[in-house]
Amino acid sequence: MLIRFTKMHGLGNDFVMLDQVSQDIKLSPEQIKALADRHRGIGFDQLLMVEPPQDPEMDFFYRAFNADGSEAEQCGNGARCFLRFVRDRGLTTKTCIKVQTRNSKIECQLEKDGTITVNMGKPNLDPQRIPFLTDFPALTYKISVESSPVCKDKKVIEISAVSMGNPHAVVQVEDVDKVPVEILGPMIENHEKFPKRVNAGFVEIVNRNKIRLRVWERGAGETLACGTGACAAVVSQRLLGLLDDEVEVEFKGGIAKVCWKGNDAPVYLTGPVCRVYEGRTQI
Repeated sequence: MLIRFTKMHGLGNDFVMLDQVSQDIKLSPEQIKALADRHRGIGFDQLLMVEPPQDPEMDFFYRAFNADGSEAEQCGNGARCFLRFVRDRGLTTKTCIKVQTRNSKIECQLEKDGTITVNMGKPNLDPQRIPFLTDFPALTYKISVESSPVCKDKKVIEISAVSMGNPHAVVQVEDVDKVPVEILGPMIENHEKFPKRVNAGFVEIVNRNKIRLRVWERGAGETLACGTGACAAVVSQRLLGLLDDEVEVEFKGGIAKVCWKGNDAPVYLTGPVCRVYEGRTQI
């Protein structure tokens, strides 16, 4: 079967977008994994499928799949690319759309400067909703790992656990460039305390309005940026009293902005998106 796709990225966090409104595509996890291969396939961090809305109050429904073929619940940079994609494809002329995902409803807004803002909804720290296995909720938790270069104990690491529609473990570090993300990331992702695995974020506090962040994404490995990871990092560190309401998040791939006023307020993620190319491939 020949399928049409669009390659996009948000700060280097790259996606393949599939229009399920005008074409009917069914992909197995193995096919998604093959397409994600950067040497033999197209290559991407996540694959996003644009589908007709299931709720009449929504404009679209979308599904996100990781590079390993597993389905993700949410994707912040993907949601920003989503709005650009449906406008470029002529599927909508709106500058603000309502989108339903597997477990949430979000709004995407095209700003006057061309950046896109996503209302990511309220963060969730309820361990059962993340999910994270613990006897009681807290702002930080200690988990055991095989070895930890960012902890004196070398066997215990302190994390914050946050859901932004998908699970995140956030670790505060002194220098994000010195963190062995390729070692610690998989340890945290597959930790027994996270029954559905988890995205692992490593955050360096620059000042009250800026952080540096690296994220090991569940099912994709380290990415150049992660929208939900940015939101989770800001939420966790703001709750610890280290950040203000508006924060610049510096990734390897560029800079995003996150705004969260605390309590029951939603989290807003803003940043640029880019269409890389259109293509067709046989599956």
